[in-house]
Amino acid sequence: MPRSLWKGAVSFGLVTIPVKLYSATEEKDVTFRQVHAADGGRIKMKRTCEVCGQVVAYADVAKGFETDDGRMVVLEASDFEGLPLPSAKQVEIVQFVDASEIDPTAWNKAYFLEADGPGVKPYVLLREALAEAGKVAVVKVALRSRESLALVRAHGDLLMLHTLLWPDELRDGSFAAPPGEVKIAQGEVAMATSFIEQLTAPYDPAEFTDSYREALQQVVEAKLADAPLAAAPQGEGETAEVVDLVAALRASVEAAKKRREAAARGDSTKAG
Repeated sequence: MPRSLWKGAVSFGLVTIPVKLYSATEEKDVTFRQVHAADGGRIKMKRTCEVCGQVVAYADVAKGFETDDGRMVVLEASDFEGLPLPSAKQVEIVQFVDASEIDPTAWNKAYFLEADGPGVKPYVLLREALAEAGKVAVVKVALRSRESLALVRAHGDLLMLHTLLWPDELRDGSFAAPPGEVKIAQGEVAMATSFIEQLTAPYDPAEFTDSYREALQQVVEAKLADAPLAAAPQGEGETAEVVDLVAALRASVEAAKKRREAAARGDSTKAG
């Protein structure tokens, strides 16, 4: 069982719900160390001061804030102690909203909330009330000495907490919009819609895997076994420019139909 990252309480009106917080995700990747190519020795990094040139111990490393004009101020632990952090050890419910009102761009990290001790019954009460109302709770919570905006939602038997980016952390993406007015023919829209319909299916996350990571692991395993690795076949180049949108989409629809029919035949074969 993973270790809890945080212990506190959710304030639900006059009801206090003691909870523990666990990370709901984990990044899986093939990690590497920096090594000397000649002998495989690990590369060690030293913290050196650019002013005096001395190697600085970790205990002597402080937090500095640099301004645009190059001025540097050093902050001490006492500077942080006086900062207001009302949401420390407390999940403060600010309001309830529809989840659709929150821009998905703002969603950051996901956590599981576990009822702690006597918090089981009020935990279930909040979970059922959120599910019944079809709402999520917008909250404030202090994690890692920093106040975060977050939401609490019902997810099956669980309550989950998702931290959100603050509004001023979301960039204005209008610069990326197509310039001017682009005219799209109705036939192009119809064909694009047909393609979408052909590929529409219930979402099953188990069907998706990280093929790059799997291939990279095979490379590493082959190196470890000192075995030669077969070269991957080179695919033919594809034309990057698409002139006729309708023709391209029609071909996409036909390809999607063939994939779906092939998948259906495969399922019937397995069933037989």
